[in-house]
Amino acid sequence: RLPEQQKTSESPLSWFRGVYLPPALHPLNKTFVKGGEWQDIDSTQEKRRAFLQDFCRKYNSRKKLQTHLVHLVSRIYVEDRHKVLYCEVPKAGCSNWKRVLMVLSGLAASANNISHDDVHYGKHLRKLDSYDLKGIYTRLNMYTKFIFVRDPMERLVSAFRDKFEHPNSYYHPVFGKAIIKKYRHNADEEALKTGSGVKFKEFIQYLLDSHRPVGMDIHWEQVSKLCYPCLINYDFIGKFETLEGDANYFLQLVGAPADLKFPKFKDRHSSDERTSTEVVRQYLKELSKEERQLTYDFYYLDYLMFNYTSP
Repeated sequence: RLPEQQKTSESPLSWFRGVYLPPALHPLNKTFVKGGEWQDIDSTQEKRRAFLQDFCRKYNSRKKLQTHLVHLVSRIYVEDRHKVLYCEVPKAGCSNWKRVLMVLSGLAASANNISHDDVHYGKHLRKLDSYDLKGIYTRLNMYTKFIFVRDPMERLVSAFRDKFEHPNSYYHPVFGKAIIKKYRHNADEEALKTGSGVKFKEFIQYLLDSHRPVGMDIHWEQVSKLCYPCLINYDFIGKFETLEGDANYFLQLVGAPADLKFPKFKDRHSSDERTSTEVVRQYLKELSKEERQLTYDFYYLDYLMFNYTSP
């Protein structure tokens, strides 16, 4: 909470440093929930929340991080009508969640008619870091905060398939060219020119390189660095593996219109096989044992925080 008074000599920027938001476990408001079919999902939800809080307490992660509040909340979308905050985790249902937020806020009548480009480039939804300090704190304290996560290796392979195995006017020239130039021996001129055809093993070499030729990207950044789950107390933790049930239960929790259901359609490349455990296994075969271990280590905190089984 904001202090009652701020010293007049104190710089506003100093308020953002060393932010500590206690991860207290508040009971979910279940006023809007109707019917008994949600009992199992609710029980699972309480276990996930308790598990994450226990993890954060045990590892005391919040003491190790000093950062600016604005950076902490930069991936969080705001929907004021139903008082919800959504931390975006790419490749974990985020496109459809943004569609749902647009419907909840009155920007669209149906989630089914919103294009991919409108979702991601339309600038219809407001992020929490666009508010002033008081607005940020008020919403963090008063709104229902939720996050949807996914098995880290499935999320990684899904991101690779989406960005590098299909034509892409951004990821091929920006990431692809740099990756091929650094990690492919005797690369031909066409590959160096277009950045197309990056192999999964090359992508992993880039990911694990402490001197990457290009920076990180939100599609494969760790959830621990996107959403800071030990600094921000998320009231609801959904999983991609149980997406439909979790999402529709959450919509009941926040009093969404009864006819609003979470979309089932695949956002892009709908003819592609979904990235499953078996698909991931095929990609991991391209890596050495050491590379597989280092990739797991890279996502170690995500595996621990959300109780995923190591591959």
